[in-house]
Amino acid sequence: MTDQPLALAHEQWQRLAAARQAYTDTVSPHYDEALQEVTQRACTSGSIGKADIGALLMWKRLRADTRWAAELMALADTDVRRATAAATTAARDTTLSRRAGARAGRAALTHLPGFRTGDALASAVLTAAAPNRMAIYDRRAHNALHTLGITLSHAPGRYSRYIGTIDQLLAAAPASIRTWTPRDMDTALYWMTA
Repeated sequence: MTDQPLALAHEQWQRLAAARQAYTDTVSPHYDEALQEVTQRACTSGSIGKADIGALLMWKRLRADTRWAAELMALADTDVRRATAAATTAARDTTLSRRAGARAGRAALTHLPGFRTGDALASAVLTAAAPNRMAIYDRRAHNALHTLGITLSHAPGRYSRYIGTIDQLLAAAPASIRTWTPRDMDTALYWMTA
């Protein structure tokens, strides 16, 4: 991936716009309430605790009957909040590019159980912490990028590369899409493969 804008064909931009519209037409306007509530609390507290991580887990429809979930619950909430506060600070830092903020925020979460590998839950935490800068990563968005001819490696650092790709897409987008937030782009990507 380079720092040059990604060039998509007109039909690909139309497909993204149609997917975003289909998402907003199909998904309940109440679906993101849990994410929005976590975002509001993170805005006030500057961190995200175990209860909010649990809400994000449900919102992402991830499994909580795993060893990492038990390990996370065994940690003191103050330790979880210390890590998420560092991640929040990094994700919100406008002196950093979004990609660098994503990299630093993701790194701040890596010592927490459930955040060592994979980016789905970490991206939800970072997006709740910085909703105008970050975006949700999942396999469907990843597959949509592939459908558009954009390669995103599964190697370490994937989330920051994903955010960098979204930035490139937004920079190269037609005017009607250029005003989207990273979250708008991730919902369009998510819905493209629905």
